[in-house]
Amino acid sequence: MNTRARFGHIRSAALFWLLAVSLVVAPAGSANAFNAPDSVTIPAGPFIMGSDAEERETAYRLDEAAYGHSVTRERGWYDHERQRSVDLQTYRIFSTPVTNADYSLFLKETGHPPPSVGREEWDGYGLIHPYERARPYIWKSAEPPTGREDHPVVMVSYDDTLAYAFWLNGKTGANWRLPTEAEWEKAARGPDGAYFPWGNDFDPALLNSHDAGPFATMPVGRFPDGASPYGLLDAAGQVFEWTATPAGEGRHIVKGGSWDDKGCGVCRPAARHSRPDSIKHILVGFRLVSD
Repeated sequence: MNTRARFGHIRSAALFWLLAVSLVVAPAGSANAFNAPDSVTIPAGPFIMGSDAEERETAYRLDEAAYGHSVTRERGWYDHERQRSVDLQTYRIFSTPVTNADYSLFLKETGHPPPSVGREEWDGYGLIHPYERARPYIWKSAEPPTGREDHPVVMVSYDDTLAYAFWLNGKTGANWRLPTEAEWEKAARGPDGAYFPWGNDFDPALLNSHDAGPFATMPVGRFPDGASPYGLLDAAGQVFEWTATPAGEGRHIVKGGSWDDKGCGVCRPAARHSRPDSIKHILVGFRLVSD
């Protein structure tokens, strides 16, 4: 068996074990007693995905005004957002990212490792954030950092999100999973291709970004006026969110921008960014969908 196949076998076995544990923890007939995080329904139909030249120009100008340079334009960060119509079936999606409190329940019932990263591993990521900036987000046990219970969980790898979904499905009897990029984007911007969840004009008062935020995560759902047409909250800024859409070997697309971005071209639902599956980043969380 080659290395890649062996890794896939190990991942499948681990997730199967986790599902079995969750089913043991939740006795027969108890699935309906456990409520998944709140969700909103996204109706079937087409939506405008990606951006046109006018939207991309707007994004580059926002970044230039905020940062005082043209790095995102020069590197073509938004040039690959191909605009097209995409038709999707009805689905539900968590109204906010998974919180630390949500994730803590999963850890307590399964013994899954809590969000944490050592200095050597962190430095190996090659990020601009020093390790000291990661410390407030490191869990010491299955209990989240004090005072951050209703903040979005971060420092979770792609596989961590799959493990949480398997556990939640065992608890609820539903079929929760990571959203595809298209599912996430439609929920975040609505059917008509708005630049931001709330419309085409950027407003720093409607999201947690570095433009007006605390340069840290915040409790979820604090910006109701920044909701998408479907009621999705925290879809711009706050944290990037994992999707199920691959972006090359060992990478997946993340969407939404984060609390350390400003401008905020990268906070648009059309913006595309990817991270290695193994990274445990202070800027990346997740939410789930169900058919």
